[in-house]
Amino acid sequence: MFRVLESAICAHGHSRGIEGTLVRRGDADYDAVWASMLWNGLKPRRFPELIVRAACEQDVVEAVRLARSHGLCVAVRSGGHSWCGSPLRSDGMLIDLSRLRRCEVDPAAGTAFVQPAVTGDELVPRLVEHGLAFPVGHCGSVAVGGYLLSGGLGWNSRALGPACRSVYEIEAVTADGEAIRCNEDEHPELLWAARGAGPGFFAVVTGFRLRLHRHPGAISSITYGFPLADVEEAANWAAETARELQPTVESTLVMATASPDTTALSPRPKVLTLTATAFADSSDEAAGLLRPLESSPFAKRALFRDTDAPASLCALNHASASFWPPQGRYAADTLWSQAPVGTLLSRLRDTIENAPSDDSLVLAPVSPASQDEDLLGDMAFSVLGESYVVPYAVWDDPADDGVNTRWLRSAMSSVEPLGTGHYIAESDLTADPSRAERSFAPDHWQRLQTLRARYDPYGVFHSYLTP
Repeated sequence: MFRVLESAICAHGHSRGIEGTLVRRGDADYDAVWASMLWNGLKPRRFPELIVRAACEQDVVEAVRLARSHGLCVAVRSGGHSWCGSPLRSDGMLIDLSRLRRCEVDPAAGTAFVQPAVTGDELVPRLVEHGLAFPVGHCGSVAVGGYLLSGGLGWNSRALGPACRSVYEIEAVTADGEAIRCNEDEHPELLWAARGAGPGFFAVVTGFRLRLHRHPGAISSITYGFPLADVEEAANWAAETARELQPTVESTLVMATASPDTTALSPRPKVLTLTATAFADSSDEAAGLLRPLESSPFAKRALFRDTDAPASLCALNHASASFWPPQGRYAADTLWSQAPVGTLLSRLRDTIENAPSDDSLVLAPVSPASQDEDLLGDMAFSVLGESYVVPYAVWDDPADDGVNTRWLRSAMSSVEPLGTGHYIAESDLTADPSRAERSFAPDHWQRLQTLRARYDPYGVFHSYLTP
């Protein structure tokens, strides 16, 4: 295979028709390029035969045609997190879209065109200057490509729906190397799949057209911290109170080591933190939206609190990024469930208490996704439960890889019997062969298989990663 590729690639890492660079396994710079393909410091030992760093949309067309002509199976990366490293596949071709960063906002139409490597940190300021918003991911460094393809549970998504709902058109390159547009009139079924299929999508998206939303006039957050001994009671209180709150209030529970600015104790204890963020037209309205939490007697049992803290989307992204510093080593998995969130977190309490790394955490969005069918229609993305938890193993030392990945699997095994599915964006697809299928409603999964057979009958694109 290497000799076949060598004949197709000119000197200096280029191929006729491809403006970007091509790096073959065995080239002097392969190891450095390979390492840069995954943000996670923990990198799976999977090695594509050829990495194509596309410089433009046409490069993607040429790369897919090159892969077809040489029998190379294609994987794609935009530049997000991908905890389990889905883009890294042994053999085949990896198409790197990280140079496709065009972002165009049309304030009059309330729309935007973004290429897959545009990050939330780049998109939000462009929108704010026009009084517009979009439910970007909670970590601003995440590129929109994989985020939107996986559904996108982002800021204010209880009110706005998953981010993919606001994608009304994509530009894509199909398995036969054809550049097409997909919208309600052209290839609508491929657009349906692009709204949630995640890393098993059977085309390469080179651009997304987004419907934008009015930017909130005020954003305000309130935070409470509780001892882990109260985790079940506190979590269920948060979930019950959330039912009284408007959809424009987003609440998240986190079990983790207390931050230095909340306690002087050493060692710092593990705590349950509830943060609720209101997206409103005014500061007074935001305060009113959060009042059911503040007025609750249970709130007085908090170890610490930070109330009525004004915020912005940029500040929210910055705060979230502190949980996942660059160059760290990470493993994560997800679980949807019909069990109360307090039940799930109580099962995980001992797990987080005994985590080998003080940086590891368990995140549980309260009412993680809207149940409104109007916000969930016409998309592959599936809401599979009332509750949702994500354990994250976070550490620094490569010598601790084994103990931390085992910790993650142990955490998941404690709640797996209560599970109804997974979220394809952050699921550990290497944990079990059923992970991908269980990330979709059964009829959505079957429809995805039918569409894959239609649009990629010869298997040009890798399907979902498996153990």
